[in-house]
Amino acid sequence: MGVRAEKTVAGVDGAKGEWVVAIFDGTVVEWSVAADVDAVLETTARRSVVAVDMPLSMPEESYRISELAAKAFLGPARSSIFHTPVSEVLDAEDYREACDISRRITGKAISKQTWHLLPSVRAWRAAEFDPDRVVEVHPECSFRAMAPTTAFASKKTGRGAGQRMAALSTWIDPHNLAVGLAELPPGPALDDALDAAAAAWSAWRYSQGKHRTFGSTNGPDRIVY
Repeated sequence: MGVRAEKTVAGVDGAKGEWVVAIFDGTVVEWSVAADVDAVLETTARRSVVAVDMPLSMPEESYRISELAAKAFLGPARSSIFHTPVSEVLDAEDYREACDISRRITGKAISKQTWHLLPSVRAWRAAEFDPDRVVEVHPECSFRAMAPTTAFASKKTGRGAGQRMAALSTWIDPHNLAVGLAELPPGPALDDALDAAAAAWSAWRYSQGKHRTFGSTNGPDRIVY
């Protein structure tokens, strides 16, 4: 049985130029893949909350308070969070210029991984959405809140993937989880789909008023989990 159209939420994670969308109704998860941000917003237009693993705000200088708090929460896994660069970096035409801008403002360059994320950051900044309905999440924080006693291994390892599937299985029927992953299009990696599901878990908590927030409760600099 598929998810109900009403009272559903969505979790969204980037996947090699596409986006994995996990729709959750409190019991069942269904995954799909969207080609771009506009397609994500169209797919999730009827969802009460959409939780996205992508920076939805950028600092003018220094670091975002939400990311500093999330890093402290993750402890040894803090390196999974890349600091969002200052907004002026979006004007850079190449990686070297982006690093020069960042050094001038913050004293530090940006990583190559951060540079490759900037097209997605730009796409979300250009999109129109209700910031009370579309919120930022970090899946590693979601997993940590979901299974606080688990010492998660890297999500790229078999152990790490298994740990995350075990955590998700505490609220998704394991059969639903397996079948949904088996029906995914061939593009996304396993960790992309699991991260989208974890984002959907945080979206559900947000829709129920049971979430917690790093950073500002109502302002743009916040990460929900």
